[in-house]
Amino acid sequence: MTKTRKEFSRRNFIYAGGAAVACSLIPAPAMNTLTKAFAPAPADIHFGYASITWNGNDRQAIEDISALGFPGIQLRANAIAEFENNPASLRELLDAHKLKMVALSSGNLDITNPQDTELAAHVAHAQFAKDAGAIYLQVIGARPKGREIVRGDYEKMGKLLTELSKRTADIGVQVGFHNHMDSLGERPEEVDWIFAGTDPRYAKLELDVAHCLQGGGDPVKMMTKYSDRLLFMHIKDVHPMTPPPAPAGSTATPKNYQWVELGRGRVDLPAVFATIEKINYRGWAIVELDGVTDPSLTPKQCAEISKKYLAEKLGYKI
Repeated sequence: MTKTRKEFSRRNFIYAGGAAVACSLIPAPAMNTLTKAFAPAPADIHFGYASITWNGNDRQAIEDISALGFPGIQLRANAIAEFENNPASLRELLDAHKLKMVALSSGNLDITNPQDTELAAHVAHAQFAKDAGAIYLQVIGARPKGREIVRGDYEKMGKLLTELSKRTADIGVQVGFHNHMDSLGERPEEVDWIFAGTDPRYAKLELDVAHCLQGGGDPVKMMTKYSDRLLFMHIKDVHPMTPPPAPAGSTATPKNYQWVELGRGRVDLPAVFATIEKINYRGWAIVELDGVTDPSLTPKQCAEISKKYLAEKLGYKI
C-alpha cells in the first residue's frame, strides 16, 4: 500500500516506527511460530542484498540480485547519477525485477561542514530514495580530519543526526546511522556517545554486525542494547588477514582484515540470528560484501555463497 506524504507526517512517522513500516511494505512469512497466547510477535526477517559488490554497475547488480531471489536491494548514492536523477526510471526497473529498494547509502554525515549545506545534500538524497520507492537512508559519521577527536564531536553528531532524521521524516524516509570502521561511530562506545545526544523518536541505528565486531564490539550485545532503536541491519562477515605492504610514501595504516562471504569469517552468525529471534526483530537484513574476495569470482557468485550459507547453515531460505 502506498502512503501519501500527509500520512507520513512526523507525528505518524514516529508512532509507526521503522520496523513496522518495513514489514508493512512486503508480505513475508514469519520465521518462527508463537508458542503461547499473548506472546510477542515472532521475528520476521526480509532479506536484501547490497549493490556495493558490483562497484557502481547497478543495472547488473539489480539483474543478479533479482535472479538470486532476494526481495530487496540497497543502492549507493552513485545510483542518482546512474539513473540521471530520474527516480521513476529506477523504480520501474526495480519493479520489473520484483525488487524493493530498501535503502540508499547517502555517504558521510559531516559535522565540520556548514549544517544547512550538509542537511540539504542528504535531504535531496532522501527525496530521490523516496521517489524510487526506498524506505531508508543510510548515513555514516565522518571523522573530523586534521585534528584530534573530542567528546563534543559526538554530541554534535547526535544533534545533526536528529535534525536530519526529523527532516527526512517529513518526506517519509527514515535515517539509519551506520556503525562503520574509520568513522565517528567505529567503536561501540562511540555509537553510545553519539546516540546519547539524539532524540530517540527519530535517530535510529543501522547495525552492521561485522563492522561492530571489527570495531571492538559484540554484535549480540549491541543488538540487544539497541533493540528498540534498531532500524535495519547489515549481515556481513570479516576475516583477519596479513596487510599488504604500504605503497612508498604512504602514511595510511594498511588494513589487517577483509570483508568476506557469510560463514567465511569470524562473526558468530548463528548467535546473531539467535538474537534476532530472541529480540523479535521485524525488518530488513541486508547481506553485504564490499568487493569480490577472489578475482576469479563474480559478484553474483559471491552472493550465491552467502545465500547458500543462510540456507544450509541457518535454515533461512531466500
